[in-house]
Amino acid sequence: MDFPKPSLGDTAQAAGPLTPAMDARAEPAQPITPEPAPFYTAATLTPEDSVGYLLRSVLSSIRAAADAQLQGRGLTFAQCLPLYKISRCKDTTLAALARELEADPATVTRLLDRLETKELVVRERSTSDRRVVHVRATPLGAAMAQELTPVLADTLNAHLAGFSTDEWQQLLVLLRRMLANGDSLRHCGISS
Repeated sequence: MDFPKPSLGDTAQAAGPLTPAMDARAEPAQPITPEPAPFYTAATLTPEDSVGYLLRSVLSSIRAAADAQLQGRGLTFAQCLPLYKISRCKDTTLAALARELEADPATVTRLLDRLETKELVVRERSTSDRRVVHVRATPLGAAMAQELTPVLADTLNAHLAGFSTDEWQQLLVLLRRMLANGDSLRHCGISS
């Protein structure tokens, strides 16, 4: 089973109506290849103005802040994220988890080794295909994931300090548009 995709259904309405191009959840009738924006050139691209660099820096800051809050719980953010994702699915596989985390299966296996040692997850080989490894949270793992949710929410909220609800919703819309553009490029076979 693959992981559920994020949706606006759990949050306040986005500022303004969403068009299919703005809403990454919308399925266009046919793949649309967006025209590349003219914002960057080789001569003007600098890290401080690069969307990729800024997104990576924000994610790094979120990880560091979450790690600081998780210190007393015996987990790192790197372990917390797969546990959280596993707890949201009744049944998933190591391969699906690796895809969702954008990590190679060997890395995910090492993370699961640590979580299994802490009795937070269990792995079971499929009875129909020995290559498939199912992963699920134990009751202790599910309870720990519940405890981690406020930590993750607090960390994200701290990074959104000073944002209005409309700005937060607009940020979500803009990030989803970027994801949709990237998906369109991948589906059309265009590499970035």
